[in-house]
Amino acid sequence: MRANRAWLGLAVLMLPTLLVAMDMTALLLALPRLSADLGATNVQQLWISDSYGLMVAGLVITMGTLGDRIGRRRLLMIGAAAFGVLSIVAAFAVDPLMLIVARALLGVAGATLAPSTLALITNMFRDERQRGQAIAIWATCQFTGGALGPVLAGVLLQHFWWGSVFLVAVPAMAVLLIAGPILLPEFRSDRAGRLDPVSVGLSLVAVLSTVHCIKQLTVEDTPVVPAVALVVGATVGVLFVRRQLRLETPLLDLRLLRNRPFTAVLVALVFAGIAMAGTGLLVTQYLQSVLGYSPAASAMLFAPMGLGVAAGTMAAPALARRMKPTTAMAGGLAGSALGSLLLVGADGAAALPMVMTGITVLALGTGPLFALGTGLVVGSVPPERAGSAASMSETGNYFGGSLGFALLGVLAAVVYRNRMDGTSDSLAGAVEASRHLPADRGAELLHTARGAFTTGLHVTGIVAAIVFAGSAVLILTMRPATGATAAPEMLPEYETTRA
Repeated sequence: MRANRAWLGLAVLMLPTLLVAMDMTALLLALPRLSADLGATNVQQLWISDSYGLMVAGLVITMGTLGDRIGRRRLLMIGAAAFGVLSIVAAFAVDPLMLIVARALLGVAGATLAPSTLALITNMFRDERQRGQAIAIWATCQFTGGALGPVLAGVLLQHFWWGSVFLVAVPAMAVLLIAGPILLPEFRSDRAGRLDPVSVGLSLVAVLSTVHCIKQLTVEDTPVVPAVALVVGATVGVLFVRRQLRLETPLLDLRLLRNRPFTAVLVALVFAGIAMAGTGLLVTQYLQSVLGYSPAASAMLFAPMGLGVAAGTMAAPALARRMKPTTAMAGGLAGSALGSLLLVGADGAAALPMVMTGITVLALGTGPLFALGTGLVVGSVPPERAGSAASMSETGNYFGGSLGFALLGVLAAVVYRNRMDGTSDSLAGAVEASRHLPADRGAELLHTARGAFTTGLHVTGIVAAIVFAGSAVLILTMRPATGATAAPEMLPEYETTRA
């Protein structure tokens, strides 16, 4: 397609990318208020936070294959329409269960958007340098949206109810539905593999059972239910892997994992998602419920996290021209580890400066990984297979984020409950309970609860630093094949048609 039309098409794809990312992070800021209004428990809060990401992670590979069969633009249009409708449903949810279900269905729709958007960009830009620039812009929009989401949410929460944060995605989807058919070309493969319902079901059961195990560890007095969920998840996961290895056209092409750089970047994307989502969840609540800032002020204070990733992402192509991409990615992750350690010093008068500096440094260091790593993953396969590679990249991102909410969220919850001797389930619950107590007892409860939550933040910072440091070592130890970024003999050839 003509270069100018390609860039116009990129602009169309950026708007939904930006606003859907805003919708994701806006929920973090709205979580305390919607939890109080809907009466959500600590576990329900976690499900509200990550049910979207879990469904995306479980279905994005499926949607990548479906896009190859029916057309990536067509799938994008279907997903955009569903996403807009479900955003309205989530905005007017009347209880936690309804919101969890709506968020899960939004994840199904979101799974159609992520791989289609990145795959279309890869197909629209055949020149390697232009493609790298376009992917960097795409990644920047994701994280700029993440930074602006809390700011917009803060403004909305000052004047409207919490459901308004979901409605910001509706105009973006409307623009995409109108302009997409005009500016975006259609791409599909004549030899795309068939969808395998059994593989889809196995992947969902494996992911959801494992995360359910992690969540239940915080509320079950006995480990029987979590243990059963873990056994089920692990068993089904093994069955899923064995099935993929036997299928001629698997849902998840595990042969791609033989490419060490490909695998290392995917693992690093998952780990970075875990660390960032976990710290983001804790910091947004810390600003509001511990330091006492309003939603709008908390949004402004949290913005450097998303803006830091955006700045690091935009700088990545320039860094890659001056040093090896592996050096740029590993160096950035080492900086993220240092930023995470700054969160350990968040207490007393130094709390706000340490948190602000910590999240900024942490976020800035992840930029090269998200830009260069995504480019490496997508560039490791022919353009005709961009949908599959994009799906694996997005799976790593979303699955990492969901695990971050679950793992680090649960870890912080365990630390909090232990420090509270089991008398309080969550900080939001303690804040609400303090309003119904005499002033002195309420103040004492708040002081103890805030101290317990702060300890959870410190532990999260230490764990995030370990995760980032381990990812940096992993990136440094990967060794790409001489003169190539992929092993072509491992990748089946696909013919494509362009409508």
